[in-house]
Amino acid sequence: MRQRSKNMPEKVESEVAAEETKAQEQQPQAQQQMVQIEVDDAHVAASYANFCRVTGSPEELIVDFGLNPQPVGVPKGPINVNQRVIVNYYTAKRLLHALSLSVQRHEAVFGVLETDIQRRVKPMTR
Repeated sequence: MRQRSKNMPEKVESEVAAEETKAQEQQPQAQQQMVQIEVDDAHVAASYANFCRVTGSPEELIVDFGLNPQPVGVPKGPINVNQRVIVNYYTAKRLLHALSLSVQRHEAVFGVLETDIQRRVKPMTR
């Protein structure tokens, strides 16, 4: 809602408000309408990953997922990558937004996620 300026006459203020309302009404219906897409996930294979690596080219991003058997410290052997997802940058940006919203919601309920493993690990006392 627009705050009324001391110098703005009442008539001009109402005209500005009417123009704003008209502009909002003229927005395309596609922007205001939620579209539901049906997804068939009957043949999906789920896997767990605690490691990811992102590489890419000027056209695509390559995201590798794997399981790091030693998440604290430097792994003793190679990390086995078992899933690779290749996306264009438009899809990557949409994914980034969706993941960001999901993490924000999670942190709002459960608290901030600390990504630095050294800060999460509690030292053992003897």
